[in-house]
Amino acid sequence: MQKFILLLVIIGIPSFASAQVKWKKIAEEEQIRIYSSAVPESKIKAIKVDCVVDASLAQMVSLLLDVEAGTQWVYKTKSCTLVKRISPTDLYYHSEISLPWPLDNRDFVAHLMVRQDPVTKAVTIDGPVVAGMVLRKKNVVRVSDSKGRWLLTPLAGKVRIEYMLHTDPGGYLPAWAVNAFAAEGPMETFKNMKQQLKLPKYRNASLTFIAN
Repeated sequence: MQKFILLLVIIGIPSFASAQVKWKKIAEEEQIRIYSSAVPESKIKAIKVDCVVDASLAQMVSLLLDVEAGTQWVYKTKSCTLVKRISPTDLYYHSEISLPWPLDNRDFVAHLMVRQDPVTKAVTIDGPVVAGMVLRKKNVVRVSDSKGRWLLTPLAGKVRIEYMLHTDPGGYLPAWAVNAFAAEGPMETFKNMKQQLKLPKYRNASLTFIAN
């Protein structure tokens, strides 16, 4: 059952301001590198994923903003629903993550925000978890503390992805169990993401607010 605990390190796409941390590589497959780092005043380690994908910035942003498709590629995602769209680059969504019995599922509401540097063309996507907006469900633990960030950098027809996340899954889950299996969830998610990017709706994506 413990191997399923690790999925909690990949929930949401929230906002994380990375300080001067020391990253240690804990896994590498298919040119996807997973790192972890201790976080002051937390028993849960931060996670970083680093990889390069054959895609444009518009493809990647289209995929990440297509929140309802998250069930198709984000590890153990039971549901993912758009709550409110403020603009093409600003939205709220709700997601529930499946955990094996007897553990309670987790859910969260995240606020996704996209911005692009006009000079470097690098795209940053933050999505801090927020309180309210969706009623809590019985026997589902609401995640209230999660900080992460996607940084997408163009590289001659490809995109380098740096994804950092630190989250507290809440409820009863021992920190050692989350940390011990921290690589599997992100690794499976990014492998699935590479396959998802090949779908026509992303492969041919074009966004007026993203310059490739």
